Amino acid sequence: MIRKNIAANFVSQGLTVALAFAFVPVIIRFLGIEAYALIGFSATLQSLCLLLDLGLSSTLNREVASLSTRPDSAQQMRNLLRTFEVLYWFVAALIATVAVLSAPYVAHHWMRSSQLSAEAIQSAIKIMGMVLAIQWPFSLYAGGLLGLQKQVFLSVLNAAYAVLRNVGAVLILWLVSPTVQAFFLWQIVTALLQTTVASLGLWNAMPYTACRAKFRFELIHQSRHFAAGMTGISLTVLLITQLDKIILSKTLSLEAFGYYVLAGSVATAPFFLVGPVFAALYPHFTQLVAVGAHERLRAVYHQSCQFLAAVTLPVAAVVSVFAGDILFVWTNNRTIAAQAHLILTLLAFGSVLNGLMNLPYALQLAHRWTGLSLYINMVAISVLAPLMAVMSFWYGATGAASVSILINVACLVAGIHFMHRRLLKGQRLQWYLGDILPPFVSSILAALLCFAVAPSQLMRGPLLAMLVVVTLIVMAASLFTTPVTRRAIIDYYRAGKLRHIVAQPDSASH
Repeated sequence: MIRKNIAANFVSQGLTVALAFAFVPVIIRFLGIEAYALIGFSATLQSLCLLLDLGLSSTLNREVASLSTRPDSAQQMRNLLRTFEVLYWFVAALIATVAVLSAPYVAHHWMRSSQLSAEAIQSAIKIMGMVLAIQWPFSLYAGGLLGLQKQVFLSVLNAAYAVLRNVGAVLILWLVSPTVQAFFLWQIVTALLQTTVASLGLWNAMPYTACRAKFRFELIHQSRHFAAGMTGISLTVLLITQLDKIILSKTLSLEAFGYYVLAGSVATAPFFLVGPVFAALYPHFTQLVAVGAHERLRAVYHQSCQFLAAVTLPVAAVVSVFAGDILFVWTNNRTIAAQAHLILTLLAFGSVLNGLMNLPYALQLAHRWTGLSLYINMVAISVLAPLMAVMSFWYGATGAASVSILINVACLVAGIHFMHRRLLKGQRLQWYLGDILPPFVSSILAALLCFAVAPSQLMRGPLLAMLVVVTLIVMAASLFTTPVTRRAIIDYYRAGKLRHIVAQPDSASH
C-alpha cells in the first residue's frame, strides 16, 4: 500500500511539475513577466490563506487515519467531515469577499507596474480571489482522502487537474484572449471541477452509515488542541516561507519581483519530491502510533528518511550547481538566466533543507506533538523578520534568498536535536550519519564533478541533453551510496537474476 501510494503520488507530482515547467515559458510569452508576477502573487495569497485553515485539514487527515483503525467509528468520521466542511465553505466565502474589497488598494497602492494598468491589476485580483475561494475547500477534501489512504484516486485527480489547468490556460490565451484576466477566469473553471470531484470522492470513500452526517460543534472542541497547534505551525511556516515575497513585492519593481518568483518556482523542484513521500507516510506513521508498533515505526522512519534524501538531494544539487543552464533551457532567455541564476542557487539549497525536515515533522504530528515545530518556528521568525528586512534592503532579491539558507539550517539542526530527545531516543546520529550524510556528500561531489568537466556555451538542445545525463549520474551516485536504496537495487538485481536462472532449462537433462 505504501509503495503504491508513493508511486502514484510521484507520477502525479511529476506530471504536475513537468506541465508547469513546460507551460510557464509559454504563458510568459503570452502575458509578459509582469503578468506572470501576478500569477506568482496569487500563489503567495494562496499560502496566506493557510492562516484560515485553523489546522482543520491536517486534523482531518490525522483523525481519519486514526479512526480508520477502529471498526465502530463510521458515524464519527462522517460527522467530523461534515463539521469541518461547513467551516471551510464559510471561510471560502470570506476569502472571496476580502479579495474583492481589497483589490483597489492592492492595485493602486501596493504594486508598481510599467506594463499593466491599475485597472487590469485590480480586475485580475478580484478574479484571483474567486479562484482562491473555490479552490480553498479542496485542501480539506484532500486531507480526508490522504487519511483514508485513497491516494491513488487523489493522484489521478491532481494529474487531471494539472493537465486541464495548464493546457486549457494556454489554449485560452492563444485562441480567446491573451490577458491575465482570461488566465484567471479559466482557473475558476478548473478549480471548481477539482474541488467538486474531490468532495464527491471523499464522501463516497467514507464508511456507510444509516444516519446522515451532522454538524457537531463538540468535535471541534475535542480537536481544538491539535488544531490550534497546527494553526500556529501554519502561521509561522507561512511567515518563514512567504515573508520574502511579501517584502519584495513591495520593495522591488514588478519585473524584478517576477524574476524572483520565477527562480522560486524552479527552486521548489526538490520539494515536489517531498510531497508524495510525506502524503503516503504521515497517515501510516499515525496508524503505527495508534496500534503501538514502535519497532516497526522506527524502521519505517529511517528507511523513509533515507529514501527521501536519496531522491531529493540529487535534484537540489543539480539545480543549485547548474542554475543558469537550467533557467536558459527552460525559458530560452539568457537575460532571465543572468538575472535569476544566483537567486535560484540559494533558494534551491534552502528548499531541500526544509524538505528533509518533513518526515521528522510527520512523526511529530503522528504523536500529536505540535509544540516543537511551533516553538522553533517562532524563534526563527524573531530572527528572520529583521534579517530579511535588512538583507533585502541592502542586497535585494539575492539578500532575501540567502536568508532562507540560514533559517533552514538552524531549524533543521534544532528540530532534529530536540525531537530525538523525546521521540525515537538515541536515533539522532543515525539520522545525520546514516540517513542524510551519504546522499548529501555523494550528490554534491557528483554535481560539482560534472560541472567541472561539462562543456560550456552549448546550444539549448545539447544543453538539455547534458542536464538530463548529469541528473542521472548524480541520482545514481546518491542511490548507490544510500543504504536503503542500495539494498533495494541489489535485491532487485538478485531477484531478477534468480528468475532468469530458474527460467533456464537444466543443461544436465539434455
